This record gives sequence, C-alpha cells and structure tokens, in this order.
Amino acid sequence: MPDTSAINITTKGNAEHTYDAIVIGSGISGGWAAKELCEKGLKTLVLERGRPVEHIKDYPTANLSRWELPHRGWITNETKQQNPLISRAAGYSEDTEHFFIKDADHPYVQEKPFQWVRGYQVGGKSLTWGRACARWSEYDFTAPQRYGYGESFPINYNDIKDWYSHVENFIGVCGEKAGIPSMPDGEFLTAYELNAVERHFKKVIKEKFNRHYESGRWAHITDPKQIHLDQGRGQCLNRNLCMRGCHLGGYFSSNSSTLPWAAKTGNLTIRPHSVVHSIVYDEQKQKAIGVKVIDANTKEEKDFFANIIFLNASALNSNLILLNSTSKRFPNGLGNDSGLLGKYISFHNYRGSMWGYVDGFLDNYYKVSKPAECIIANFRNVEKRDTDFYGGYVIYSGASREKLSDRNITPLLGAEFKEAISQPGGWTAYMYMQGETIAKETNHVRLSTTEKDQWGIPLLITSVDYDDNDDKMVIDFLEQGKAMMAAAGVKEVNTHDNKQPPGLDIHEMGGVRMGGDPKTSLLNEWNQLHHCKNVFVTDGACMTSTGSQSPSILYMAFTARAVNYAVDELKKGSL
Repeated sequence: MPDTSAINITTKGNAEHTYDAIVIGSGISGGWAAKELCEKGLKTLVLERGRPVEHIKDYPTANLSRWELPHRGWITNETKQQNPLISRAAGYSEDTEHFFIKDADHPYVQEKPFQWVRGYQVGGKSLTWGRACARWSEYDFTAPQRYGYGESFPINYNDIKDWYSHVENFIGVCGEKAGIPSMPDGEFLTAYELNAVERHFKKVIKEKFNRHYESGRWAHITDPKQIHLDQGRGQCLNRNLCMRGCHLGGYFSSNSSTLPWAAKTGNLTIRPHSVVHSIVYDEQKQKAIGVKVIDANTKEEKDFFANIIFLNASALNSNLILLNSTSKRFPNGLGNDSGLLGKYISFHNYRGSMWGYVDGFLDNYYKVSKPAECIIANFRNVEKRDTDFYGGYVIYSGASREKLSDRNITPLLGAEFKEAISQPGGWTAYMYMQGETIAKETNHVRLSTTEKDQWGIPLLITSVDYDDNDDKMVIDFLEQGKAMMAAAGVKEVNTHDNKQPPGLDIHEMGGVRMGGDPKTSLLNEWNQLHHCKNVFVTDGACMTSTGSQSPSILYMAFTARAVNYAVDELKKGSL
C-alpha cells in the first residue's frame, strides 16, 4: 500500500521534503499522474486534503444489505437540513455519504447559484463517479472554432487517441465497437447486453431517425484481462452498489487501480490531511519550486519541493490554488499573464429528462441490474450546424421492469401478498440529456477579498449561469427525446426540465484552459502553463470547451500524455 507515514513528518530542511514530482490531488487524474510518474522512476508525493481511504478496508457499507443500514439507505431530514447542497448530489445516500464533503466543512460564496459537489479523501471523486467513458471525437475538439462560438483545443483527436487506448486498456472499459463518427470506438471489454426493450429502442431509433442507441462505454471489468488481475481487481458482479466502494475493484477508481499500482514501484508517498495553500514560485529560478501546505488538523504550514508539479485538485480547486499562488512575477495568480485565470468556467447541461410506460414485453426479463446505461450518440451540429443553438448533447437511456415500490398493489396479507410482490411489473423507460455548454468569459470564479476558510485561505466565489443557448438545447432534447420514445411505443411520456443550478452535473470545467496562444489561454498543448513550464494542469480546469461526452477519461488521457512529455523534458534539462 502507499506510504502514508509522511503525515507525521516535520520540516527540518528542504532535503527531507524534496521529491522529483508533486501531484496535488488523488482523484481520477491525480491517480493517473502518480501512476505514470512513479512508473517512470520519479519519487512522487501525492498531496490530498482529505482523509486516508484504503481499498477494501475503508468501504464500510460495501457489503451491507439495505436493511442493515440505520435508515434503510434514506437520508434523514436532519441530514438534509444540515446539508441542503450535497444531499442533492447524484449518488448521495446513507450508504455513500461518507465519500462526500459536508456543506459546512468547506464553504464558498455563490454569487450565482452553483452547487459544488466535492469528495475529500484519498481517491477523491473517483470513488463516486458515474463511470461513463465514451471518447471525444474530432468534432468535439473542433466544433467551437468551426461554428464560431469558442476556441478549439490546441490538439486534435489524432493527438490523443493512442493515449485513450493506453488508459482504456489499463482501467477496463466495456463497450461495443459501432463505427459512430461522433463517438469513436476504443479498446473495449465485452459490452453489457441490451435487454428486450432496449433492443427494441435500438432498432426503432436507427430505422426511423438514423441515430445510434448503444450499450454505454463504462469503466467496468466485464471480463478481466491479465492487466486487471495484476492490479488485484476482479470481474464486476453487477451488484450496482458502486458508489459504496467496490471491494472487487470491478469499476475503476484511484484506490483500486492507479494508486496501488504506483505504490508497487516504491516511488510513491501519499500525504493526506494536506490542504494546499499555493504553489511556490522562485523569482530567481523563474519556475515553481514547490507547494505550500496547511495541515488540515494542526493548521501547521509546511513546504514541499519538486522539479515537476501536477495540479489535479479538481477543476474549481485547481483554479483556487493558482489564483492564490501569487508572487512579484505573478501578482494575479500563477501563470496568469493573460488575465484569464478563473474565467470561461463551463459545465454540462443535465436539465432535461423524461420517462414513460412500455406496453408488452412481459415475457422478457433481464439477467442483472447492470451498472451501465445505454447511450444515444450526439446527433446535433456534428458535421454541420443544423439547429438554432450551438453544441450537441448525448442521451443516456435505459429500460427496466417496475418493482413493488413503483406499483400500486391492493393491500393484501400473507400468501396473497407474497405472491403479488413476486411478480415483476410492467416496463418503464427513461432518457436524460448531457449537453455541451458554451464557455463564456463572464462565467468565472475568483477569490474573495474579505472571507477566508478555516485554514486562512480565501473563499472561492462562483459566478456561473445558464444562457439562452442552454434553454434552446433543453427544448430540443425534450422534443427529440419524446419523439423517439413515442416512435418506440412508450406511453404517458413525462418530460421535465429540472432547472437545477450548475454544479450538480459534477462536470465543472475550465478556468485554466488550453490553447495555442498565451494571450488567450493558460496552458499549451501539453497541459503546461505557458509562463511556468514545470507546472501541469490535467484535471477539468484545463478544458477549453465541454463537448457532449463525459470528460473523465479524457482527463486521464491528457494526464498520461502530459507526464510522458514532462519526464522527457526533465531528462533533457528543460524543466
């Protein structure tokens, strides 16, 4: 296991606190940075602001039945009242709440409503992520510039496709190769089988709309390969209890995969309870030399030093750290010569959803309650602009048979009741959207000049909102989704715009965006700060636009690619 003894060290000089590389954050991208750096022989320190979480040992609810939980899995009214923000997060319930940060434990200022979902522990939100892993296509990388609503990335799909493969082979991604231009194929394990109604949807949607309804590309090991067994991971048993932490390692997390792999090299040190204050810049050396940390428990300050720093604290925290990393050279935040640090924050639009009843198929059931959904690949504004809004959206979908709790059953007793609940109900189907949003300079975060947190760090102010483009996209999804549902014979389709504030999508991006021009971006094509070459940002903060596909696997690919470049540059003496 990783060395966590560093939590007890005291500052006695630079030598005892010097590493080849420092990684800030231990979540999805931070775990990958640690793995790649350690494999390449660099002594690497991972700084995590939260508590230690050890794979298997620290999953207290993983094997509990629902009736063994104090409130049968429900969140109490008291908990909701104390945590009105986090209790709305996807996946938050009594059996997973220990992996989410409580509202009071890290305040921030909402200039506009923004619900910031965080998980502070070793592994971060990799323990609770949705696990969708479809690739971006070339269309995603280039659409903003092609249609004139934003900047293109300084790389294209061909630059990242091999790194996608590198990541997929290691983490295990199930899916089926389908040859869809807007959702490229990858290195897939066996896909989850569509059930009878989903197969019906696939046929109808292809025949009547020429759109693709596919088994989702998900980070689950459906048939383990040797690389997964070497990680100590096993086949997903489809318990669909993933966010409790999986003792089998059936889905990818930093805790089950990248961090233990890094630890096996002997090059990894993890320091939990380490709240990063700032990155330290040396005016004479003209580069970053280390990281200032505040111990979460003792409030003691410590400095750690390294030649390379990877910032993977999650998008908004990475913005916060850079904004707070001021010096004579960078009075407005590290690398912020363009003045754009903290600007162009964006997210995914999850507002639209629908569901309805499906007649028939009563002689069909399904083998497992699969942890993966189906996906309708983006069909809007792909090769040409074909709507009155910019960007596209993917649709997640599925079908299942109702359970007792979903049906009205006349009160019965004894054998009649047991017989009634032993029969499954009819079929229902659902769809919900994940839409691209436009990166705008007005959507931003900045530091408060008056309020600080319990560690003396300025609070982050969020000023992020929807626009007319988002509203038009929601309307289009509700119309198109309902048309597809109706064509498939779904009855009583209920459509809904939840109008939830940004943030609950948990896909915040931007603020430290990549670009070819230092005047309009913070990072170059290698995720390297234009004006501080030994600092790399490879989490969601680096994103120039949001695309329509889930971004987590792209962060992993960016990270592996950036580490490879950084180590090569270090060997050349360029860093």
